[in-house]
Amino acid sequence: MRVFDETPAEAPNRTPLVAGGLVVLLLIAAGAWFITRAPEPATATVPAAAPRTAAPAPKKAEPAPEKAPEPTEPGSRAAAPRKTAEPVPAPAAEVARPDATTLTVVSDVPGASVFVDREFVGTAPVTLKGVAPGSKRINLSVEGFEGVQRSVDVVAGDNTVTMRFKEVRLNTTVGVAHKHGMGGCEGTLRATVDGLVYDTTNKGDAFTLKYDQVESFEVNYLEKNLKVKQRGGKTWNFTDRAAQNADKLFVFHREVTTAREKLAQGYTAAR
Repeated sequence: MRVFDETPAEAPNRTPLVAGGLVVLLLIAAGAWFITRAPEPATATVPAAAPRTAAPAPKKAEPAPEKAPEPTEPGSRAAAPRKTAEPVPAPAAEVARPDATTLTVVSDVPGASVFVDREFVGTAPVTLKGVAPGSKRINLSVEGFEGVQRSVDVVAGDNTVTMRFKEVRLNTTVGVAHKHGMGGCEGTLRATVDGLVYDTTNKGDAFTLKYDQVESFEVNYLEKNLKVKQRGGKTWNFTDRAAQNADKLFVFHREVTTAREKLAQGYTAAR
């Protein structure tokens, strides 16, 4: 048997092969690392096509909106245009008649009860709305005073009526006959807030006297006469020329006496 012994000088040299393999492995590893670190390319998403629908019918042209007001300060935003509110009609029950009026009743004594055509409407001062025009009878009453009343004509618009308890109104008359020494005369005796007036065709007996000129003013129901005496002057004895009693003379005397007492208390004379 022949044994071939190889000496080191004759053995093949494998070092270059091993080094080349290592280099190849390093290149492969580096390529893999580079691939994993590189960013993925961006992809665009394509939206799906919207379904096709029929075109809408053309709309009726609308009026252009009002132009917004210009801003008053630099950089400020203009306010949006505000729509004008349309008036709301009043309910049918609140619509006043075309000829309706307003009636206000006031009094020189507050809190007086007010009656219009005998119907209580409140205490003075009071305002009534929706009053139909026409003649109205107004009565007022309050404790401590005699009632006052008046007829007024209410017209379209605002009407104000002032009623006064501290006011004297007097305009009353009575037919009388005056007998004197020789004959007599007839006429009308009238009283106002200014005084007494006797109108007759007999000029010698006619007179006009203020109340401060009257010395005596008396009625005698039993004798059926009314006596008027001028201060420092003549005396008249009047009787009722038509009746056989002194009823009308008594009423005349009472009204005049009441008015004179109120004037003495400082009431205002209504003329």
